[in-house]
Amino acid sequence: MKKVLSLAVIFFAITSLLISVPVFADAGPKPSVVVGFKGLEGTRFYVTLLSEKDSTGPHSVLGKYQNNQKYHDGDEDYEIWKKFISYQDEDGFYFLQYFQNCTDTLKFTWGYYPPLRFKILLYFPDQDTFIASNDIYERYAFDSYYKVDAGNLEISSGKVTGNITVEKDYDYTWELVSLFARIIITISIEVLIAVLFGFKARRQLYAVVAINVVTQSVLNILLNIINYRQGSLMFVFNYIWLEFLVLIVEAVAFSILLYKYRGEQKTGKWLAPVYALAANGISFVAGFFIAYLIPGIF
Repeated sequence: MKKVLSLAVIFFAITSLLISVPVFADAGPKPSVVVGFKGLEGTRFYVTLLSEKDSTGPHSVLGKYQNNQKYHDGDEDYEIWKKFISYQDEDGFYFLQYFQNCTDTLKFTWGYYPPLRFKILLYFPDQDTFIASNDIYERYAFDSYYKVDAGNLEISSGKVTGNITVEKDYDYTWELVSLFARIIITISIEVLIAVLFGFKARRQLYAVVAINVVTQSVLNILLNIINYRQGSLMFVFNYIWLEFLVLIVEAVAFSILLYKYRGEQKTGKWLAPVYALAANGISFVAGFFIAYLIPGIF
């Protein structure tokens, strides 16, 4: 048993090195806010998030720090920047000199230190008009998605009137589908490997399925929460040590149950932890391979 656990430690240490990347002082994923727009197809418009605070990361209100002006005369979109600078929000929220032209993409992404609490501000240069969200929003997940419906806006040659509606747009349905898919795929792999190891008795296979339903459900629910709250880097980090913890739990459980339900098979207790190591190792590597083939499922 000690030899098996030692092999497990070595296996996961090597795997961790293979899948990890160098992490420097400010490397790795950062929280993001992504806003999609509907009803503005063919309309020229720019977007920013007005921040409750006057700075976040490298972004700050003009004049907060020495030489922090982001655009200068002659720069592309300098005139648009000047328009945003002149905007005065009724709630005192700040323009942090970050904006995007969303005319073609219909999507705004603030992927590096977005504000924690913000309002969404649109500028229409052809009409020289601003439209701001009525409410205040905030980052609710590591990657926070919102959708804006601008179908109620009346856009003419001289002005833009009306209001926009904003809703959260996180794809919870896909998260649930991918959660169940991961659990089913993992259990299928481990049952197949159990048969290859000679654990073919019905009660043995029932034990494999039952144990995996528990361990994989707990594992994947925890990983979903971590990914939702802390992002992909922490997902990978926690995936490694949680998978190792699952290996230990399953090795102990299989050593008891697969030997107990062996029937007339002449297998020793040592084969069950070896099976647990092989099954978890293969499903662990398979997870990354499947994630490459089907982005978003893991």
